[in-house]
Amino acid sequence: MIVRKLRLQKGCSQEQLAEMSGLSVRTIQRIERGKKAGLESLKSLAAVFDVELSNLYEDTEMKSEETMTWQEQRALEYVRDVKGFYSSLVTFLIVVPALFLLNYFVTPGYFWAWWVLFGWGIGIVAHALSVFELFAFFDANWEKKQVEKRLGRKL
Repeated sequence: MIVRKLRLQKGCSQEQLAEMSGLSVRTIQRIERGKKAGLESLKSLAAVFDVELSNLYEDTEMKSEETMTWQEQRALEYVRDVKGFYSSLVTFLIVVPALFLLNYFVTPGYFWAWWVLFGWGIGIVAHALSVFELFAFFDANWEKKQVEKRLGRKL
């Protein structure tokens, strides 16, 4: 995040920063999103911004999952699951209509695309039920109790 802040303070775009630092625009984008950067990339950015390397290095180090609390790990997992669900849903909403169009133009006498819609649709519904815990038989509290039980701790 500090890279983005420094870039904006300097008044340059990601493309300009990439050119000044000798890095690709994609690398700049990844670093600004908080992904871990290589030492050489950080050295280049530190030279451009005229800051200590340690300032950039500490900021780009994401909090490792070993140091996260149980609640933080659970929240991160939930966000990843929701992202995965929406990614699947968008793919479904793009591919299925395309398959219906293909079906209509290639074999208009038999609509096989319905099978894809029903099969994949059942998968999407099951994914939604799992991610959003609409029927929470094994929810976070149950999971936490089981972990604590295995570790021999009392709640």
